Amino acid sequence: MHKMCSTLNRFRPVVPLVLRVVLGGLFIWHGIDKFDAGISMVKDMYTMWGVPAPGLTAPLTAVIEIVGGAMLVFGFATRMVAMVLSIVMVGALLYVKRDLGIISTDPMPGAELDLAYLAGLVALMILGPGPISIDDKIGLEPAESVATREPMLATR
Repeated sequence: MHKMCSTLNRFRPVVPLVLRVVLGGLFIWHGIDKFDAGISMVKDMYTMWGVPAPGLTAPLTAVIEIVGGAMLVFGFATRMVAMVLSIVMVGALLYVKRDLGIISTDPMPGAELDLAYLAGLVALMILGPGPISIDDKIGLEPAESVATREPMLATR
């Protein structure tokens, strides 16, 4: 077990990259899909779900998803973008999925995917962008020290 963990630890630097690329790509796709479906249709759905100011929030959500997703992919302002996209996901959970529950197929999927997105975004907020990112290259992230890598609940 120890050998397997040691082997897997070598891949730690790429974990934030994988999270960023997958989540960012999915957010880009969802934002583009809102424009492809028609912002007026998205606005009508937002109105039906009770989302405040649907004429503003429908296109704003699409733009945030596209721009924020791209920023995640490249690792630029990662923690801030993850926070903003988390707000979008909380809004989706509160307005769109609240009556569906976690697992649902009628009339649409439940909140399980939204919760997975939110978990990934929270992980990025805590982990940061990782060393393979624009944030790291331009010094937006503090240098990691051995002390910051110690588990918070470590026993001595």
